[in-house]
Amino acid sequence: MTTTTPDTALHRPGRSGHRHAFWLIAAGFAATMAFTTVPTPMYGLYQARDGFPTLMITVIFAAYGFGVMGGLFFGGHVSDYLGRRPILLGAVVTELVSCLMFVFLKDVASLLIARFICGAGIGAVTSTATAHLAELRRVGAPEEDGRRASLVASAVNTGGLALGPLIGGILTEWLPHPLTLPYVVFLVALVVVGVIALRAPETVEVPAQRPSYRPQRVSVAPDVRAEFVATGLAAAGSFAVLGFFTSLTGSVLGEVMHQHSRLVTGLVVFGTMGASSISQVAFYALRPRPKLQAGIGLIVAGLVMVGAGTMAASLALFAAGGVVAGSGIGLIFASSIAAANRMADPARRGETVAGMFLAAYAGITVPVIACGVLLTWVPTVTLVVCFAALIVVVATASTWRMLKYTP
Repeated sequence: MTTTTPDTALHRPGRSGHRHAFWLIAAGFAATMAFTTVPTPMYGLYQARDGFPTLMITVIFAAYGFGVMGGLFFGGHVSDYLGRRPILLGAVVTELVSCLMFVFLKDVASLLIARFICGAGIGAVTSTATAHLAELRRVGAPEEDGRRASLVASAVNTGGLALGPLIGGILTEWLPHPLTLPYVVFLVALVVVGVIALRAPETVEVPAQRPSYRPQRVSVAPDVRAEFVATGLAAAGSFAVLGFFTSLTGSVLGEVMHQHSRLVTGLVVFGTMGASSISQVAFYALRPRPKLQAGIGLIVAGLVMVGAGTMAASLALFAAGGVVAGSGIGLIFASSIAAANRMADPARRGETVAGMFLAAYAGITVPVIACGVLLTWVPTVTLVVCFAALIVVVATASTWRMLKYTP
């Protein structure tokens, strides 16, 4: 026997209500993701305030990355039986706690804890919102094949990540209280997201008797497990580039190009992540195989430009390389999310999507930690060039393996 939560999306019943809720949840998803990257152009301010070395920036980013992986591993799948809406609400409350810590606590330890808590909430948001969007669209537009829902989920994910550095750069470049104002703005935004989540329709039949809790495990049919692993590796390889730009762009611009503007840092990261989101929309109609081929070609070309731009201390070439690489990341990430949704058992969609995001965030976190450690001994230019070369190899190999399963 099951119980369900009635459709209450702004009191609009039926398909139109689910279509309306689909776009509201997408907007809330984007806003929440933007909150996670708003500190990107602010790390220099934190460094000046607290006097920590560049390595600590990587540690702070790693705290967020491990928080995301923890949120995915321990909570990314529970919305499959607790319902999408309560998990989204809980995740938004978690983000609000993190935001309040940024506003009121002013030390390195609190910064680390706040970033970890922020990551934990996002771990629950990414998988839950992605699954929720797929289900809302399936009810609101049953004639579609599910690709549009996957596109929107992946595009607003990276689009939200892109908006954060831009908003942070604008709010901290000229306005007062640069380490407080951005978080006050997002406090208001997150409250609005909470209201959206509260009023969205539930899409999961909640069992009368809940199953016993267990941590995340990926549930896919045996005949698609090899494909799922290949897809996860491709997502991890492409997301490693996003991790580099999110955590180390400010250091590269400051130390190599002597560019210390927070707005410029925000714009460079915005360009990379924004291109990732735009490419997903622009190449939506492209078939899966040529989409992957185009994606890896763009990543390779972009990383070559990033390495050359760093060696030549050219901000324009470095930023253009980020845009080109970001476009490729978007195509591979969109393909990964679409594949995960296709392979998922509908009853365990959140769990399968969480597994894909877990792979992606492992890719975004682990290489960046290695880069931060190496920066202690290796010159920045050498590190960037070697990192770009390594990711070219890893991303090419992983995407090539995914292509084996892609028609």
